[in-house]
Amino acid sequence: MLFNSYIFIFAFLPLTFFVYFFLNKKRMTELAKAFLVFASLFFYSWWNVLYLPLILSSMLINFALGKQLSTKAAKLQGSRKAVLIFGIIFNVALLGYFKYTDFFLENFNFVFGTQIELLKLALPLAISFFTFQQIAYLVDSYRRETKEYDFLTYALFVSFFPQLIAGPIVHHAEMMPQFARLKNRLINYANILMGLFIFSIGLFKKVVIADTFAIWVKHGFDNMPSLELITGWTTSLAYTFQLYFDFSGYCDMAIGAALLFNIKLPINFNSPYKSLDIQDFWRRWHITLGRFLRDYVYIPLGGSRAGNSRFSNLFFTCSNLFITFLIGGIWHGAGWTFVIWGALHGIALVIHRLWQSVGLKLPKILAWFITFNFVNFAWVFFRANSVDDALKVIKGMLGLNGINYEQYKFLRSAFRAEALHDGIHIFLYFLAASFIITLAGKTSSQIVKNKENIYYTIAFCVLFILGVFFMSVSKYSEFIYFNF
Repeated sequence: MLFNSYIFIFAFLPLTFFVYFFLNKKRMTELAKAFLVFASLFFYSWWNVLYLPLILSSMLINFALGKQLSTKAAKLQGSRKAVLIFGIIFNVALLGYFKYTDFFLENFNFVFGTQIELLKLALPLAISFFTFQQIAYLVDSYRRETKEYDFLTYALFVSFFPQLIAGPIVHHAEMMPQFARLKNRLINYANILMGLFIFSIGLFKKVVIADTFAIWVKHGFDNMPSLELITGWTTSLAYTFQLYFDFSGYCDMAIGAALLFNIKLPINFNSPYKSLDIQDFWRRWHITLGRFLRDYVYIPLGGSRAGNSRFSNLFFTCSNLFITFLIGGIWHGAGWTFVIWGALHGIALVIHRLWQSVGLKLPKILAWFITFNFVNFAWVFFRANSVDDALKVIKGMLGLNGINYEQYKFLRSAFRAEALHDGIHIFLYFLAASFIITLAGKTSSQIVKNKENIYYTIAFCVLFILGVFFMSVSKYSEFIYFNF
């Protein structure tokens, strides 16, 4: 069940909303909570009911481990640490088995010339996200930063449907207390208005902008045997904006849907393509993932204080940065393209840290230009199905195949244009509009802070109608991060 589907918008979401608040109004609080857990698990099982036992067993085991870590009876530091290590290994092993087994076997066969049969495991939906979320819970419990909660509340924390499939990755302290507040059990019309408005912005981003770019992206990456200079750049730029509007659209829809239930999810995007350096980019892009990598990977590795001298500090800082983002790349997918993407960002952050250490600065325009183009270049590996596919696009971007206008012919049919130049113009309009939106526009959270309710209503109606219209003339498409 997709956020951008009719069944979610017109059936699942309103039905879940009304039943949840009806039960709360009748003061059946625990039943309302149980219903929301049931609805979330039903939402999760819509793709494949076989995923259900996996997430349920994961929640049960992690809840038991977290309870053991946080209880006052667990006084022995050694035993608590052993429980934490077991919990982390369990979660990583679960993720690794489903996500990386075939990748490991493929490379083992290649290196040693063996022919071990691949398991061809289906990747369980959302496993990367709920695994990281529960690892964070265990670590926080070990640090005694969690409170005692019953399993039903914990299950709601993990399975709450707006953030279940592709984040944001949330902390227990951000979510659990919100469900316990009495005022959150009552319908809040201001939150409904803001939630519908933010949801509509996300719907518009996904079905109007991202899915339009997807036409060009698929053609350039998957259908064309080679790319020339202009098609190389337009293919990479199309994916750069498709990914942004697809994932930021999902996060807006998640935040909007959660607000209907009086739950505020953390912001995951803050105009990342405005960044003037790669560190700033990661403070703005997929903020909750960056926060997780910082708090639960980078800092435990030693962070920026791992040596006894300035030189050793710098060396270990750079090493920790590289390792952290290499792990971030591997987390996204089982393939060498993701390893390369993570390594590229790790190297970029190392260069930025070295640049900072000597006190050098670039003019803002040049700094933005370098940062944006690096991000655009690295996204090629993120999208490509193989390293060869990525090199195909990069060769085109470097002009190694010259210029060939024949490659634009598909735009005429793709955009239902009467002539080739009309199709090119439509694409260029989308590209220019995307630059303007990402560089000069405000985020959804900024918009709702500065506008009156009447403007929310008008904008909601316009965006919603446009979004539904585009849904009616195109097939539903999954969000990109569903694959991770």
